[in-house]
Amino acid sequence: MDRKLEKKTWTAKKIAYLLGGLVVVAVIIYQLGFADHRSTMNVERDRLSIATVSKGEFTDYILVSGQIEPAQTFFLDAVEGGMVADVIRESGALVEKGDTILALTNSNLQLDVMQRETMLYEQINNLRQTRLLLDQNDLNQQGQLAEIDYQISLLEPQFKRFKELHSKKLVSDREFEEVKEQYEYNLKRRKLTYESYKNDSVARSIQLAQLRNSERRMQASLTGVGKILNNLIITAPIAGQLAMEQIEIGQAINPGQRYGQIDVMDEFKVRVPIDELYLPRIGRGLKGKFTLSGQEHELEISKIYPTITNGRFEVDMVFTGESPKGIRRGQSVRIRLELGDSEQSLLIPTGGFFKDTGGNWVFVLNSSGNAEKRNIRLGRKNPEYYEVLEGLIEGEKVIVSGYENFGNNEVLELR
Repeated sequence: MDRKLEKKTWTAKKIAYLLGGLVVVAVIIYQLGFADHRSTMNVERDRLSIATVSKGEFTDYILVSGQIEPAQTFFLDAVEGGMVADVIRESGALVEKGDTILALTNSNLQLDVMQRETMLYEQINNLRQTRLLLDQNDLNQQGQLAEIDYQISLLEPQFKRFKELHSKKLVSDREFEEVKEQYEYNLKRRKLTYESYKNDSVARSIQLAQLRNSERRMQASLTGVGKILNNLIITAPIAGQLAMEQIEIGQAINPGQRYGQIDVMDEFKVRVPIDELYLPRIGRGLKGKFTLSGQEHELEISKIYPTITNGRFEVDMVFTGESPKGIRRGQSVRIRLELGDSEQSLLIPTGGFFKDTGGNWVFVLNSSGNAEKRNIRLGRKNPEYYEVLEGLIEGEKVIVSGYENFGNNEVLELR
């Protein structure tokens, strides 16, 4: 007898399909909600430079190279030109003030000096002759006044006597009038002569003062002309070391030509070229340090030359203490020039990553040992560190070597 079989609902095949579907759905959900879709790249760890973010003192400084120069330099320029007759001191020699360096000869200059001296002597003699004429004129006027006074001294008693006799009718009118006219004529003559003498005296005193001033100027000019030939003998204006171009006997030196300098060797300074980028931040008084023979020496900026040449400007730095022993003119030193005060900051070492990211992001190591891309913000920079403003915390590890081979990948799997 046949028996009706009941159909099973959950067959092994159905269960297998169901489980497979659940697995597919789970994978899809994981991929959509939880899986990491960031682009990944495998990188050899040994080829990377990894640094730790640390907290420390950030010093805003730059490294610059400077050249040792004497603190004082006196340039030697030819006042008068001529042919070199003798070279007394060679370049590099130590000289004292007044030591002869060169002897020049100039026949045209010597002839010109003689002619100018002759002209000045003639002018001085003319002035003296003029002054002598003024003195003689003064004496002549004084002599005229003396003569008139003498005549008056003779006529005055005679006039008084004739006046008295005339009142008594003892002399005639004609005799009295003659005496009276002579007496009054001499009085008027004296008055006019004295007025002329007084006016001439004022003018004469002014003219004599002008003549004296002119004579003094001509005497000074004569002295100056006489010293022109002294300029052909070139002497050291100060004590120091002579630095001079190669000069040979018979060589021509033109007026105003710079032929050397004298360096004062007691003190030194450092001439430092700096990139024009830092010009707004450079000021007098900024400090710098360099090490020489194992000893550290401090400098400070004393003078700034704002003229920019080939993208650089220059500053003079002087020693805050004594100049180091053994330094030489022209010697180069590497200076750590501080641009601001030190302060505590979060730091990462400098590296090649910056040129690829501009300091906007870095690869930071995570807990699994891989590196993930993260946005950050950097502040100031010195040759050793970048100042971290945002995006990193102390103790994190960052890849600081170049990123040029990483492309646009966001995760680096380190092996």
